[in-house]
Amino acid sequence: MALNKPKYTLFKNTTYALAGLADISKNESSFKMQMLLFVVMNIVAWFLPLAFHLQAILSLSLFIPIMAEVANSAIERVVDLVTMDYHELAKRSKDAGAALVFLSLILTGTIWVAVLYIGFLQ
Repeated sequence: MALNKPKYTLFKNTTYALAGLADISKNESSFKMQMLLFVVMNIVAWFLPLAFHLQAILSLSLFIPIMAEVANSAIERVVDLVTMDYHELAKRSKDAGAALVFLSLILTGTIWVAVLYIGFLQ
């Protein structure tokens, strides 16, 4: 156990999280696209003629791909830190991160289809 481990506080942790979010927003084009999709689909969700709880489910589901994209960006950065050369394990790591984003989009799409199906049946 490290004796000189820095003390973390809620304020410091929040500052680090916001710095990470700002950096990803600035440097990752895929994240920018996910944010655009998030905003547009949130507007769509809140204008649909559905009950509030169904609109909330649609809106909250849009965070899933955002979180997956953040994780994917972290994976890509760590791999790039280790090596910029082609390596099979580096490729597989990046592919796994991309698969996470892909699966998150499938899950979000499935949630939307299910909620819209339920919402318009009532």
